[in-house]
Amino acid sequence: MPRSTVDDNKRMNLRVSPEAKAKLVRAAALRNTDLTNFVTQSALREAETVIQEAEVIRVSEQDHERILELLENPPKPNAKLLAAAKALPDL
Repeated sequence: MPRSTVDDNKRMNLRVSPEAKAKLVRAAALRNTDLTNFVTQSALREAETVIQEAEVIRVSEQDHERILELLENPPKPNAKLLAAAKALPDL
């Protein structure tokens, strides 16, 4: 998992082109909010999407049923699995 850095302060500086800032200011005004709130809320929505894509696995109903079946009734270990388990270091 990638490392994240957390600063104790509540300030974050961004460098954007004048054109990008103008567009963000305009969009914030159209939403009747300030620039900080607009950028923060937009970034948080994107962050939630990225986190969800990384942490949630979506499967079909058929695959879901198969996974549950295998969890409830796992197959017996084959020779390759047994050999791999024996090769693991003792912890």
